[in-house]
Amino acid sequence: TKVFAPASVGNVGVGFDCLGFALEKPGDEIIARFSNEKGKGLRITKITGKKGKKIPYEIDKNTAGFAAYKVLEHLGETERGIEIEIHKKMPLGSGLGSSAASAVAGAMAINELLKRPLEKKDLLPFSLMGEELASGGRHADNVAPSLLGGLRLIRDNDTLDQHRIPVPTGIYASVIYPHVEILTRDARNILSPTVPLKKMVQQSANLSSFILGMFNSDIGLVGRSLQDVVIEPQRAQLIPHFYDVKEAALKAGALGCSISGSGPSIFALSANSLIAENVGEAMKKVYSDAKIEYQLFLSPINHEGAIKL
Repeated sequence: TKVFAPASVGNVGVGFDCLGFALEKPGDEIIARFSNEKGKGLRITKITGKKGKKIPYEIDKNTAGFAAYKVLEHLGETERGIEIEIHKKMPLGSGLGSSAASAVAGAMAINELLKRPLEKKDLLPFSLMGEELASGGRHADNVAPSLLGGLRLIRDNDTLDQHRIPVPTGIYASVIYPHVEILTRDARNILSPTVPLKKMVQQSANLSSFILGMFNSDIGLVGRSLQDVVIEPQRAQLIPHFYDVKEAALKAGALGCSISGSGPSIFALSANSLIAENVGEAMKKVYSDAKIEYQLFLSPINHEGAIKL
């Protein structure tokens, strides 16, 4: 059984830890098969695409392995001999939900191999357990869209009270990943634990209006609302040329532009794919001129999420 789980953009600027959407690519692939060695339980036999990063083979330390094991545990199948291969098809530490994609693919691969004893949505808690292992925090803003697709609002992470938000036809994302490393934990540590009242009011209004704009297909309102006044100003310093990239994206016609997850990737939303391409070119130019390596991903919002290949 082969499964693909897509990358995702967490926070979406205005929705810190509560908003995220799935991309069509990149993503992670996991292959699961029954092993001839009965009673051996779950084993990771191969990991590719890690690009110098040390990804552990131990089940209890591996994002995908842990999520997969938790599904088996829930189903009372931990003794069954199963082998999984992890193929990382996306950059690690990029702010594109790499660990979330691995966790989702791990949970889903086991469910598919066992002929779907659980519904797709029921894999969310197990996927989150795997993601939690990597990030050290319980946040479903990457896991939920990677598994279920679309633009997702997580009202509460503990109860996984999450909801799909409709997206107007044509909305397209341009996401640029400059090759600099930012660890999620470091990006969290620089955040102030308090928010001034005025900024809280402004951020709440922007988040509400962003969602309203999506529901009503009011592209203008979506653009006016996509302004993060709380997290972005604190994290922008970690990303080289962030404000140059943002300015270039907005000049090229993007509705809005902000940091993807904890960075260093930067996302922009556009009204259609043509504008998104122009925005992508403008973003690329900043890093080309600065002699910083990068990858650019252009994608509509992926409404399917994780799939069996």
